[in-house]
Amino acid sequence: MRTLLNVLWLVLSGFWLALGYAVAGIIMCLLIITIPFGIASFRLAAYVLWPFGRTVVRRPDAGAASTVGNVLWFLLVGLWMAIAHLILGFLLCLTIVGIPLGLGNFKLAAVAVAPLGKEIVPTSDPRALLGTVSF
Repeated sequence: MRTLLNVLWLVLSGFWLALGYAVAGIIMCLLIITIPFGIASFRLAAYVLWPFGRTVVRRPDAGAASTVGNVLWFLLVGLWMAIAHLILGFLLCLTIVGIPLGLGNFKLAAVAVAPLGKEIVPTSDPRALLGTVSF
């Protein structure tokens, strides 16, 4: 079932979201000082291509630097990517088949707002029980 959902996701929204994250990552890497944001953007691009079967968990060593970084991320990229997730989620929820994918987009909007200090793990990982987003 995960594979079917991932294929539908890839076709209907994953490719376009990954492209948006990749473009944001390239821009962030070009600006040198925002390279950590570029790396986070590339991680999210890989995640949104095939999200079902993986989850996002908070890293235990994430501290104040992650919080400050998330505020900057939100201002530079996070707001726009969260809006993209919300719009795609709404459009996907207009169809019965798209409802699970739309709900996935709504969950990913929260990750797009503040991805720093988080780690992407398989849902079979014991840390996934503590995760904030699960597919």
